Amino acid sequence: MKKKTAGFLNPEAILKQLNIRDNMQAADFGCGHGYFSIPLAKAASQGKVYILDVQKTALEAVKSQAKLDKIDNIKAIHCNLEIPNGSKLSNNSIDLVVLVNILFQTEKKGEIIREAKRVLKKQGQMVVIDWIPNSSLAPKKGWTISKDEARKIIEDKKMTFEKDLEINNQHYGMVFRK
Repeated sequence: MKKKTAGFLNPEAILKQLNIRDNMQAADFGCGHGYFSIPLAKAASQGKVYILDVQKTALEAVKSQAKLDKIDNIKAIHCNLEIPNGSKLSNNSIDLVVLVNILFQTEKKGEIIREAKRVLKKQGQMVVIDWIPNSSLAPKKGWTISKDEARKIIEDKKMTFEKDLEINNQHYGMVFRK
């Protein structure tokens, strides 16, 4: 077993636990400043990575970093993932959706999961990484959700649990298949 890092996520190590193909269509829901978007775009270098966020400044930050890193397979979408069809992506068009530290930020977890499922291709994968409630670095504000609660919400949307991911002692990670 790999040594877990303190509270910090290691996107490269996490992505190595997934079967990333270089021609994948991927979506980073709630991309923030691109902590996962950039490594994902490098791994899927012949594919496309859609970065989605409600904050335009976050999208601009990722696009700037991608330009600096000479990455040209990122497409930014300003959107609200809490509403039906909010991602603006087509049905059944994405191989992999990642949701990293997004569920704790919303009370509308089910809506975001439903949107992720809608855009996933048949047999597509969804990766959920979020804070372990009450872990030492977990946010005190927001709506943290336990791994078991997250799994139940996702399975209730008819997604199949595939495996746990090795993350760190502050986060859990799970992979689901449509």
